[in-house]
Amino acid sequence: MFQASDFKLTQVRPSLVPQLAGSAANQLMAVLAGIALLTASAHIKIPFYPVPLTMQTLIVLGIGMTYGVRLGGATLLGYLSAGFIGLPVFAGGAGMAYMMGPTGGYLAGFFAAAVVLGVLAERGWTRSWATAAAAMLMGNVIIYLLGVGWLTSLIGWDKAVQFGLLPFLYGDALKLIIAALGVPYLWSKLKQK
Repeated sequence: MFQASDFKLTQVRPSLVPQLAGSAANQLMAVLAGIALLTASAHIKIPFYPVPLTMQTLIVLGIGMTYGVRLGGATLLGYLSAGFIGLPVFAGGAGMAYMMGPTGGYLAGFFAAAVVLGVLAERGWTRSWATAAAAMLMGNVIIYLLGVGWLTSLIGWDKAVQFGLLPFLYGDALKLIIAALGVPYLWSKLKQK
């Protein structure tokens, strides 16, 4: 039989950036900085085969892993809201029509992945490279599930996989390695202080 002691709640840890738990002004600045980073990452393209590589998914997952669930979710909601009202924050357009187009599922996936990674980060998953890599992989899977799922409804399964998944796997694998090694490194530097 199970006992009550068998079901321990996982201790919630603060975000990687402890100052974010402070004042509303600090949190607002963090949200604005995150939106600015997301916007810049959407517009910077690195030549990569077979499709150009943007750093957007790296920033999305990084925000979830460093900001935590509430602030990471608020940052992504702010970013999506800015694009919804027509601000040029996305790589290929803006407004409600753009968000309902082929990239709509990926944008929804960005929010969902940041929230899930925020939860995992608050439970300590970003402290080692192995759990950080697992968290990043989960985040990428969430983005692809929602993105390819939405794209399937528009162009069919085969084309959605061909154009919305396969060309991005190499670049996302590279970004996953960067983040899986980078975030635990930042934690180790914070411990030294």
